Amino acid sequence: MSADLSPIDKAKFAAARRATDYVEDGMRVGLGTGSTAAWLVKCLGEMVREDGLRLTGVPTSSRTAALAREVGIKVVSLDEARWLDLTIDGADEYDSNLNLIKGGGGALLQEKIVATASDQMVVIADISKQVDTLGAFPLPVEVIPFGWQTTKVLIEETLIGLDVLGRDTSLRLNGERPYVTDEGNYILDLHLNRIGNARQLSLVLNQIPGVVENGLFIDVCDAVVIGYGDGRVEVRDINEGTVEESRIDFLETENLFTDLAD
Repeated sequence: MSADLSPIDKAKFAAARRATDYVEDGMRVGLGTGSTAAWLVKCLGEMVREDGLRLTGVPTSSRTAALAREVGIKVVSLDEARWLDLTIDGADEYDSNLNLIKGGGGALLQEKIVATASDQMVVIADISKQVDTLGAFPLPVEVIPFGWQTTKVLIEETLIGLDVLGRDTSLRLNGERPYVTDEGNYILDLHLNRIGNARQLSLVLNQIPGVVENGLFIDVCDAVVIGYGDGRVEVRDINEGTVEESRIDFLETENLFTDLAD
């Protein structure tokens, strides 16, 4: 079955599999949203079923919550858990300082709340998500539905004075209707091409009335686990300043691929 997976899928699986090494028995773990995070949840579910791992998961979206319950992971809310030992999530982009753009899956608000309520945040990704400068991926901004068009205009006017290459802004759609987040909000995608000062942009955007949160994760990520299509894995720890390499053997994980390729 592993032969049927694309190199990108193999890279995502390799990163997810390696990231399970961060999870210890009895931990409260934030579970991210997106395709790479889904592989992680499947891997953790297998460890719960096969190895007796005791794990409490706090999902960052209704989709992740449903998947976690399906594979046997105990799910609680962040209010019940209060504080987390670890969050593992994907990213749409990351730079050399492990600053991120997240929110392509539409769960940036819950993802940021959960990540900042954790002792440690680990990002799992394939090498295609690495960039020299953030901004090629559209920056998601979650806004309340009331007056969203006014909020959009305010954002576009604010961008004029900031160090970005593009200022096009679009409402994310689900078919012909606005995409609605788990919190009942809309998402504006900012097509900036390059973000010169991500920290400044994040602060300014969150001061605009109607903006709930933006997808820039600054000084939140502690380590990134990068998977490659041949099973190689690279772990970069921003706090320790280390880079470690290892390899995942796909032959030892054939029993997972049927479920993970859904």
